[in-house]
Amino acid sequence: MPERTRSTPPRTLAESLRTRDDASLTGLLRARPDLLTPVPSDLSQLATRAGTRASVVRALEHLDRFTLQTAEALAVAPDPAPYETLLALMAGDECDPEVADALPGAVERLREQALLWGTDDRLRLVRTARELLAPSPTHPSPTGLGPTVTEATVGMSPGRVQEIVAAVGLAGTHDSVSAVAALTSLFTDRTRMSALLDEAPTESLNVLSRLVWGPPYGEVAAAPTRPVQWLRDHGLLLPASARTVVLPREAALHLRAGRAHQSAEPRPPAVVPAREYSPQAVDAAAAGQAFTALSTIEDLFKDWDEGGPAVLRSGGLSVRDLKRTAAALDMSEQLAAFWVELAYAAGLLAADGEADERFAATPAYDLWLDSPAQERWADLVTAWLTATRTPGLIGGLDPKGRALSTLGPDLDRAAAPEVRRRILGLMATLPEGTAPDPDSLLTRLRWERPVRGTASGRSTGPATTADIPTARHTHGASAVGDLRSRIAQWTLSETELLGITGRGALSTHGRALIGDTTPGAGPRPAPTPAELAAARARAADAITPLIPEPLDHVLLQADLTAVAPGPLERPLAALLGVAADVESKGGATVYRFTAGSVRRALDAGQTAADLHAFLAAHSRTPVPQPLTYLIDDVARKHGHLRVGAASSYVRCDDDAVLSEILADTRSQSLRLRRLAPTVLASMADPAGLLEGLRSMGFAPAAESAEGDVLITRAHAYRTPPRAAPAPVPEGPPVPDDVLLGAALRAIRAGDTAATVVHAPVPEHGDLPRTPSAETLATVQAAAMTGAALWIGYVNADGAASKRVIAPVRVEGGFVTAYDHTADDVRTYPLHRITGVAELTDDPSS
Repeated sequence: MPERTRSTPPRTLAESLRTRDDASLTGLLRARPDLLTPVPSDLSQLATRAGTRASVVRALEHLDRFTLQTAEALAVAPDPAPYETLLALMAGDECDPEVADALPGAVERLREQALLWGTDDRLRLVRTARELLAPSPTHPSPTGLGPTVTEATVGMSPGRVQEIVAAVGLAGTHDSVSAVAALTSLFTDRTRMSALLDEAPTESLNVLSRLVWGPPYGEVAAAPTRPVQWLRDHGLLLPASARTVVLPREAALHLRAGRAHQSAEPRPPAVVPAREYSPQAVDAAAAGQAFTALSTIEDLFKDWDEGGPAVLRSGGLSVRDLKRTAAALDMSEQLAAFWVELAYAAGLLAADGEADERFAATPAYDLWLDSPAQERWADLVTAWLTATRTPGLIGGLDPKGRALSTLGPDLDRAAAPEVRRRILGLMATLPEGTAPDPDSLLTRLRWERPVRGTASGRSTGPATTADIPTARHTHGASAVGDLRSRIAQWTLSETELLGITGRGALSTHGRALIGDTTPGAGPRPAPTPAELAAARARAADAITPLIPEPLDHVLLQADLTAVAPGPLERPLAALLGVAADVESKGGATVYRFTAGSVRRALDAGQTAADLHAFLAAHSRTPVPQPLTYLIDDVARKHGHLRVGAASSYVRCDDDAVLSEILADTRSQSLRLRRLAPTVLASMADPAGLLEGLRSMGFAPAAESAEGDVLITRAHAYRTPPRAAPAPVPEGPPVPDDVLLGAALRAIRAGDTAATVVHAPVPEHGDLPRTPSAETLATVQAAAMTGAALWIGYVNADGAASKRVIAPVRVEGGFVTAYDHTADDVRTYPLHRITGVAELTDDPSS
């Protein structure tokens, strides 16, 4: 917001803030929420906090590239600088019209965030920002500019300064100050400077061309070459140390045609379309992948249903366990790590907290599993969108050189949610069905939040080759190693895995997830819980028509397979998962029945009759005769033998079967002996005996100590109730409107109390002093007229304070008033008021 019109320009940032209206101050507090922790007592304290290093660094990191370039230009401009000087630095001598059009907006953004204050004829960057962005020998400016002539000649002998003045054809002076001023005047005069450079040898100009865009420092040999010596003699290279020279800022600006940056970027780069598809094709592809995502999570928990891998002592999942999980899911380890981390972020997976700690499903997984498919998908994508855990880092190293493990510590990156939201927001600016070019997305993202030190697109480190080096150029757009760019690249892959995008384009339900898709909308703050819940509901509703209804039937075939032409209802899928083995997945899932799978179903408590009836009820084709024979044959043998613990034993009513077992050479490893005609004892444990007999072709059943058949139904292990991991915030949360309104009222009230102008009081001191009768009369008059008063007040503890009150009622020895200092209505005993003074409208009094 522009500064309000006033008789005199503001002298400090605090005075500048006092000229703002409530909407402008609210915008500042929303953009820089760290200023509210705790709530400042008045605008002076707010200004002080806005100028602290930590707060300014955070604010600079949230600027777009052009606004940051504007701040960098102000840091090398005089302080204060008129708007015309800033325009010349940004637009150059030719006054680039695009830069000139965009510059007012950049100035206002800096002013709104309290990084810049003052009127247009006296623009002032806050001191901390200037210190961070201005050039120095140890911290070159991001613009590539060096120190001014005045700064570079500090410490130079007066005789040497006079020699330079004489070499450039200026008249000698009696002191160094005027000599430096004359040299500065020459370097800033375009005509005279051009004439001086016309006299320079071509080799000297080549040296300058290598320093002009930075870094401005270079090392020289003990005996410099003639081109370098000419530049030193004429002050175009000034000594920075015994072996280092620097190109002064005024000379560099002349060579740059007045521009602080080699390439100003006033407009955000466009997101370029790469491919176009029909929206229906995109939605179908995304919905198919969304269903695959749900199946993958279910497959993960089937593998971990009886308890997952152990937790490492340092936290996380071991490499061996990750490899085993990846093999079970038939995917790469990095992909398996993503799904494991997603389940953890959604609160479906956690450590059980036992002494022998391991990972397992949480009770929330059972609730999630019973929800409709669209609700389960919406839970996953909203958890992914807000999670700060970043699976792409897995396999890398932490700052101490230790490998980052799945589900381990140090995977939180606060920038991840904001980058994910912004990538989806940029994709939404394209027409439906259009896939963006990934490189253009990354370029736009880097423009909106440039890497510190590369906003001008230049390297800022000094070069160190002998005798004036060639500056090394590193464009910010090619610096793909920064964390935000890596998160953006991972986001593009993860959105495809989750079904938010299809064929690289944002789907309809993906657009519903991010809400407002106004073209050109910039980055927005993190959604509130209510906004996130609304986005989740919209996304679930949008994907519902695209997810196929679960089927209640399969197609049984004569080759002992069952074909599921789509997703199955849960009871049918659960039984097939036990009674058959998955042979292939895809558009249709193929299950194969084997003797082992049928025995598994019988072990789980099913009978042959149950299996026949269930398959007949859920098959669209007649139950094949081979499958009927397989079930009956396995059931006939199942439980005919009984295995118990003695170490173990086998009992059977048919002693001929036991004799057959003893006669079989394959039973030697079981070390069997006959205890009775119908009982064999073994030295093997019951599980080993069961496995050995099954390998010989028998179908034994385990029994309990009471002689009952044990049903080996899978045991689903669950952790105690666990909450999903809380995201690590990137700084303080954005305050809501209620907090902003209350904070603003408190700041205004405190500022009123701190800056109020009062009439002179009869006695001098920190508190006004008036007789009791005068105090009572003044307070009663103020209550009738609604005027505000300045009072001195001593509380019950003897602590004295000054307050600004507006009396409302005076009775019974008490005054009820609105206290501007506390922004509240309070009651004060009159005998504790030391005195009163009326406020004055004359600011000079």
